[in-house]
Amino acid sequence: MKKRHFLGALAAAGALPALHAATGKTAPRGPALLTVTGAIAKANRGRFDPVADQMMYKQKLSFDKAYVFDFAAVMALPAQTIRPTLEYDGKVHTLRGPLLLDVLKTAGATLNEGGKLVLRAVDGYAVSLPVAQARAQRFIVATHLDGAAMALGGLGPLWALYDADRVPEMAAKPVAERFPLCPWALYHIEVQA
Repeated sequence: MKKRHFLGALAAAGALPALHAATGKTAPRGPALLTVTGAIAKANRGRFDPVADQMMYKQKLSFDKAYVFDFAAVMALPAQTIRPTLEYDGKVHTLRGPLLLDVLKTAGATLNEGGKLVLRAVDGYAVSLPVAQARAQRFIVATHLDGAAMALGGLGPLWALYDADRVPEMAAKPVAERFPLCPWALYHIEVQA
């Protein structure tokens, strides 16, 4: 790339935050880690693009608008700490992140008690979580496990889960049966009003 093209591209990229501010959209500064679609009032990205959104395309997703979060945007929300016993080693671990419903409120989600949330992981694993259950069990979008940010390729970078040890009907179940509604490597949530 020639120097003047590089400088022109750099100047254009520098103008993007101002452009988003003028349109009322807050674009993430880093790569989008979580995309929220469906019954949302806010959007900071456009419609689904079958070329650019290859993973979503392969998982048969489509949307007209979305609200995306980078890691900093998720971290900017008030965090909660939970200490559930995890199925992977049967030990208590500390997980930290914002409440799932707070993340969705940031996107202007319609959170009716009868509504559902489709939580999708990068491997295509998807679950339908009732909004009422997400509220009652205080699901979080965990960003940290035992004080360290979770990496892609492990359980992260985002994991939707709750403190199953503190929910009597779930604590009575074997540990391996407590987390079917908790996708790790969470990257997409569809809000169904």
